[in-house]
Amino acid sequence: ALKLRAGDKHCLITRSKCFLKLGDTENSLKDAEASLQIDSTFYEGLYQKAETLYAMGDFEFALVFYHRGRRLRPDLHKFQLGINKAEEAIINCIGNPSSVKLESKEELCFVSRQAESKKDNQKQQNKPKDQKDQKQMKKKSPKTEQQLLGRLYADKAYLEKLLKDEDLMQSSTRQGVKVMDLVLGGISYLNQRRDFWQQQKPIYARVYERKVLRQARAHDQKLKPSDIARAIAKDMEDIELMLARGSAEESCRKAERLLKKIQAWSENEVPNKNELIGNLHSFIGNAQLAMGQMEAALRSHRMDLDCARQNSLADAESRALDNIGHVYARIGKFQQAITTWEEKIPLAQSSLEKAWLFHEIGRCYLELDDAEVAQDYGQRSLQSADEEGDVEWQLHATVLVAQAQVKLKDYQSAILNFERALEKAKLVPSEAAQNGIIA
Repeated sequence: ALKLRAGDKHCLITRSKCFLKLGDTENSLKDAEASLQIDSTFYEGLYQKAETLYAMGDFEFALVFYHRGRRLRPDLHKFQLGINKAEEAIINCIGNPSSVKLESKEELCFVSRQAESKKDNQKQQNKPKDQKDQKQMKKKSPKTEQQLLGRLYADKAYLEKLLKDEDLMQSSTRQGVKVMDLVLGGISYLNQRRDFWQQQKPIYARVYERKVLRQARAHDQKLKPSDIARAIAKDMEDIELMLARGSAEESCRKAERLLKKIQAWSENEVPNKNELIGNLHSFIGNAQLAMGQMEAALRSHRMDLDCARQNSLADAESRALDNIGHVYARIGKFQQAITTWEEKIPLAQSSLEKAWLFHEIGRCYLELDDAEVAQDYGQRSLQSADEEGDVEWQLHATVLVAQAQVKLKDYQSAILNFERALEKAKLVPSEAAQNGIIA
């Protein structure tokens, strides 16, 4: 394809992805950079370059390109996920910023790791071949390797065992490739992965994590209920803030960790334990929804609903029904969304809450081509919005009524309602809404 259309940026990125899957990071990076030379604002090129740098263990530069991509396309969640994993890998390597103390004794300078790696490559080329091979085959302790490689450790041990079979090593495959080269290539690849995984999460970081976890457990046992309540409140704020900033994955992980801790505490230590468990299921469900994990989100919100009903928590039940309805609507199961939201109607406390609830139900009926019921819910939504004096929901409700009237072929009424909606859009003000209504 590239012979037919030299420098096609989409084709370069596809080939770069293939090189990365094969572990050929050098060629993967070349193709990603070539696509950016053609178009420096090509977001797929920025993402692929960041992914390749991350795979090379160059986490700082990967982070730079994830940020550049997010600035160009803030709507794409994969750039935020990339930022999160690169930041986490950096912290795993150097520790949390709060635990690191820098002493400026001499002049500090910033050196690109890519430049350093080029120097290393030049040194490697100047070394004798046997010396290079010895360094490549240099072993870490079996226990360390086993921790880093996991299930792949057995494969490495098998390949090293094959090296001792001299007759096999001298033989060749049907394609004329030496078996020894294949075996050495496999061991070299596993060594590279081992070094990468050690850099991403070194052994000392794993040991440190376990130590911190033990200390936290011991600390938790000594905490007073008032201290526990303050700590939980702070964690809940952080979880909500992370989700609001778009860090859904990080928010979900923190919520899951806190949920395990709360489940381990007694009701004497945490008097509102059941309420907090429900809240955390709700946070986890919202984070999973943001990450596109619909089935998981549905499970989490149902756990929140069960918890609310078992403990007679009306507000929590209302929240859970609202969230379950949203998930159903997102996956196109409009009838299930309607059933869930209609169950919530008696629990709605304010006119504003009723305004958006009636609007959402009406929107689902419109999707199901039941325009008459959609119009009825639109008018109920408008009535609630009028009671509250909320112009924005008056606008949404009026548009819904007009759209239902179009489907019912009541064109004169639809025009009148669209004109009313246009006046509301000017008050909000929303240029996009005005343009949509005029169209």
